[in-house]
Amino acid sequence: MTSDNFHDYIHGVLEHDRRILAKTITLIESSLPVHQDLARKIVDLLLPHTGKAVRLGITGVPGAGKSTFIESLGIMLVQKGYSVAVLAVDPSSTRSGGSILADKTRMEKLSIEEMAFIRPSPSGGTLGGVARKTRETMLVCEAAGFNVVIVETVGAGQSEVAVASMVDFFLVLMIPGAGDELQGMKKGIMELADAVAVNKADGDNVKKANLARRQYETALHFLTPSSPNWSPPVLTCSATEMIGIDKIWETVLDYKKKITASGELEAKRKKQAIDWMWFLVKEGLTAWFNENPYVKKMIPNVEREVEQGTIAPTAAADKLLFFLDDN
Repeated sequence: MTSDNFHDYIHGVLEHDRRILAKTITLIESSLPVHQDLARKIVDLLLPHTGKAVRLGITGVPGAGKSTFIESLGIMLVQKGYSVAVLAVDPSSTRSGGSILADKTRMEKLSIEEMAFIRPSPSGGTLGGVARKTRETMLVCEAAGFNVVIVETVGAGQSEVAVASMVDFFLVLMIPGAGDELQGMKKGIMELADAVAVNKADGDNVKKANLARRQYETALHFLTPSSPNWSPPVLTCSATEMIGIDKIWETVLDYKKKITASGELEAKRKKQAIDWMWFLVKEGLTAWFNENPYVKKMIPNVEREVEQGTIAPTAAADKLLFFLDDN
């Protein structure tokens, strides 16, 4: 990569060039060391041009209609004059090696909007790797002028935690009439929520949706809010009928206004940046450890000793770690 190429990326992103933006994200997603090094420099230089967007994370139970909801929200925002980037964290693709592009094709209306940009997560690698690349992609999209970045978690479990750690507002989508009050959604995920929205509240479902809303309000009452300045509301909406979508967006803006005024948003983003740094340090140390030739040579014997019970796991770990001090 030449110096000219490098500056072309910076200039192209800042000039909102879609082709250069896509190329930059592809660079970020690449596992080649030369590409990773270049991507780090690009993100670093773009950093002063980031931070102005509303960062919105969205998750939901299976069948909650995330894609339809995001498309309806995105179209409404574009109509209001916003530019919207939709990114996805998909740990399932890391296991199967598959792509979630098929899922994105359901956002046909939003994908053709000039002020919208949809990017699925890369397949391959670990959830941590996908989350890291999504975070860097989010910053590049902000530098490219998108003032709303929606990060969608397609999978379950730790992907929600990963998304919540990079956004300002975390929305959990639910559906009415699924029986169990929390529909299998873990308590930890509910604790991350800045708002809960009961989707598909239309037609015969309206009564069920209102009942579900009251159930979730009760459930949230027993959880400690993540912010002292905000109590997560429970809203109802219909993504297909475009009902209640505007109210959800008003809630996001209200939240951002309150935590910005209290200084909490700035503190939250600073903490997210520090947490991100330490995540990368731990990830880097793990990679360095696994690639160390001395460690590689020792691991088979140490693992065998642990399996045979001739050495305790704690002593085995010390043996591997402290062996590095002697070499």
